[in-house]
Amino acid sequence: MNDQVTVAVRRLPHGESLELPQYATDGAAGMDVLAAEEVTIAPGARYAVATGLALAIPAGYEIQVRPRSGLALKHGITVPNTPGTIDSDYRGELKVILINHGTEPFAIARGDRVAQLVLAPVTQAVWNEVAELDDTARGAGGFGSTGGHARLG
Repeated sequence: MNDQVTVAVRRLPHGESLELPQYATDGAAGMDVLAAEEVTIAPGARYAVATGLALAIPAGYEIQVRPRSGLALKHGITVPNTPGTIDSDYRGELKVILINHGTEPFAIARGDRVAQLVLAPVTQAVWNEVAELDDTARGAGGFGSTGGHARLG
């Protein structure tokens, strides 16, 4: 079994009676999180769906908010800033920003699974400004510089 990290969670009044985020299977990396409200998202529209939860993520960790693959494939519903990040010092309500890339309005009922949450360690960078960078085979080659899809076949 993997190590476990305790995350404090406070249930807000509109989150009463909803299950806490949970893993659907033993091998799942993400926990399903539920909507605490009813809303319909029009095609092309974005909406921050309330979950009724506030978190205290331990220092050195973040929670990533990721789309549910079934919603993305079947309905075009996804998280536009994938993965969204919840920082360890944020104490407000967890809301899931969803966008409807589908062609039909998408109704969300209270209690529907709307996203996945993944607890992940955070490594903070320390910048070291230098006059020159070391050389690599790729160099400054940008987008597409390593070959297009034809080279993958």
